[in-house]
Amino acid sequence: MPDQKKRPPAVKLFALAALFGVIAGAAAVYVKETGSGNAGAALTAADASCALSAEKVAAATPLMRGQVAAMTPAANPRPISELGFVGAGGKPLTLASFAGKTLLVNLWATWCLPCREEMPALNALQKALGGDRFEVVAINIDMGDDEKPRTFLDEIAVHDLGYYRDSSMGVFNTLKKEGLAFGLPATLLIDEKGCLIGSMNGPAVWDSEDAKRLIQATLGVPAAG
Repeated sequence: MPDQKKRPPAVKLFALAALFGVIAGAAAVYVKETGSGNAGAALTAADASCALSAEKVAAATPLMRGQVAAMTPAANPRPISELGFVGAGGKPLTLASFAGKTLLVNLWATWCLPCREEMPALNALQKALGGDRFEVVAINIDMGDDEKPRTFLDEIAVHDLGYYRDSSMGVFNTLKKEGLAFGLPATLLIDEKGCLIGSMNGPAVWDSEDAKRLIQATLGVPAAG
């Protein structure tokens, strides 16, 4: 179990998010925008594939509270599966590569202080619940090579998360266009069909019981007690 005494309180994380979200927004101004001009048409055609996900949104919404109260339920569940990034060794991936798994997708950077603060909790959540049905997909968007993010993760002993990268910041820009990312960290909860269940801008205590109950509700695991 992570040492809770060493982690800054959630209040501090949310205050830091307000500051560093502005920095992330400013950074996005000079980054090349990725093409997503046909996103509206694609979403309209694919809405039917996410119709059943509305039930999962309804089940998860009451659990978006406490340490994960900043999570916003999807008003209209839609596919979020074509975001492109790379895995270990530079292997090209999209969220569709994880089909069949519920995902907590988190965008982070080493220059984002609240991102750095929440990485151990994301690692602990993956260690506790990760497996064939669920994965934390933490995508680093530092520009440049792998040295800085890999060194940071090694320094804080984050070894349970997969290593995912998008040095172009294309993932961030795409989610920004869709109104899902305004700064960093930005987090999406996506069901096993690739449909959006909820989104959050700002950090959270991801290894808290509140976070685990939210993930389990999305997985369809009955609440204990």
